[in-house]
Amino acid sequence: MSIASLATVPATPCTATPRTAARRPAPAFRGRIGQDARSGHYAVPHRYRLHLSTGCADGLRLAVGHSLLGLDAACPVVFLPALPDRPDGGHSALRPLYEASAHHWSEPALAPVLSDDWAGRIVSNHAPDILRDLDRFPRDGRVSLYPCGTESRIDAVERLCAEGVLEAARCAGRPGADPAERAGAVDVLLDTLGRLERHLTGEEYVVDGRLTAADVELWVALVRLHTVHRHHLDASAARRVAGHPVLWAHVRRLTDLPAFGGHLDPDSVDGLAARI
Repeated sequence: MSIASLATVPATPCTATPRTAARRPAPAFRGRIGQDARSGHYAVPHRYRLHLSTGCADGLRLAVGHSLLGLDAACPVVFLPALPDRPDGGHSALRPLYEASAHHWSEPALAPVLSDDWAGRIVSNHAPDILRDLDRFPRDGRVSLYPCGTESRIDAVERLCAEGVLEAARCAGRPGADPAERAGAVDVLLDTLGRLERHLTGEEYVVDGRLTAADVELWVALVRLHTVHRHHLDASAARRVAGHPVLWAHVRRLTDLPAFGGHLDPDSVDGLAARI
């Protein structure tokens, strides 16, 4: 099955409502790391720092990508608590960066953040841009998460995981949701998992026969489905989610790699192992 056939995601009953957008403000900082000094933020080692929490999907995705790229020395990571420590959902440790970057900043200091140590300010708090920019750092013999020619297919997988897995699972398990809304979201979730299962049958990786950001996207979506959203589904839906052996075998295989499983707590690793 081609990536193009995966790309269309049926709308879940709650996708079009304002609730989804309201959960997190739009990113306020969208600086990009360029290929040379003319961009203002060029890919030079030891200038940038990544601040993230693996307790959220964005942070987990960046942690895995950062590990795969081998950027521990070139761009250090500051790991934040899994749960934000401020009533507004932000992190106290990030407030100085936000206040230095925007005068009278009054919104939550959200993770993840890519900061510029030279300027003491935020470059970006938009996770998809950050992951793509980390892939631009110079390195020798390292994996590329976005190989030339694969970008559009990886984008399609990213959208599929965000809408067809994570958003559909959130809607399917939302307390107090209309039963028809929940049933519709379960249908979207299972349809998406079924298409991904067929696509991966006989394949080692999601795109182009090699490890890319598409595998990171899928792994994070399925780990979050297992560790967070599964507990809010009814028993029937949870059993049907489990009935995709190819997908869960792919997750288990990636979890065995330190760049992936090293960012999970032991209970999560054991729970994923039980699916295989």
